[in-house]
Amino acid sequence: MSIKQSILAALKQNLLPGLVLQLFAVTILVIYFFVPASKPVFTLFGELKQTYGFGYSFIATAFFGGLVPFLYLWLTKGLAPNRNLLGLLVFYIVFWGLKGMEVDLFYRLQTDWFGNDGDLQTILTKMAVDQFFYSALWAAPGITIVYLWMESNWNLAQTKQAMTKEFFCVKIPTVILSNWLVWIPAVSVVYAMPSELQIPLFNLVLCFWVLLLAVLNKR
Repeated sequence: MSIKQSILAALKQNLLPGLVLQLFAVTILVIYFFVPASKPVFTLFGELKQTYGFGYSFIATAFFGGLVPFLYLWLTKGLAPNRNLLGLLVFYIVFWGLKGMEVDLFYRLQTDWFGNDGDLQTILTKMAVDQFFYSALWAAPGITIVYLWMESNWNLAQTKQAMTKEFFCVKIPTVILSNWLVWIPAVSVVYAMPSELQIPLFNLVLCFWVLLLAVLNKR
């Protein structure tokens, strides 16, 4: 498959869930700013994040990005029957927990670099650095490679064998472009929130996105 065909197929698959995800993120933003009754819930998560810092990021992201999708795949028989379920569970929890701490650190650096104002220029600057540097050069390729290793049953030799020219020239660029389609609007909403609520919102969006992908792949 050429890169053009791969990208078009990915865009076709991701367009609808991407729009649903963006609507979900915008709805949370609107609720935060325009529904006063929701403030106690947001305040609770903001206080938890401020109190526990990276510990909150690890546990929350491990739960929303790792445990919930794993349980969905397990309950719907979406996992390969010959896989070690305990090993997969540990992988999902540890990998996404560490990824949550990494994203938390990146958000903190963004705040140090560009401030925490909610104006359009600050939001767009953070979004651009996030998507065109952090995500494109590190996060999306890194997650793709780690998941390839997982799908190769933790076999390094098999993983290296699968990392062909097509993998780097078609697969990873397709993942990056698909990521942009979904996450450019989503992280813009994340950066519009106060700093203590950015990780909680990221967790919700991540969980929703992974579950949408799981449903699509299952179908």
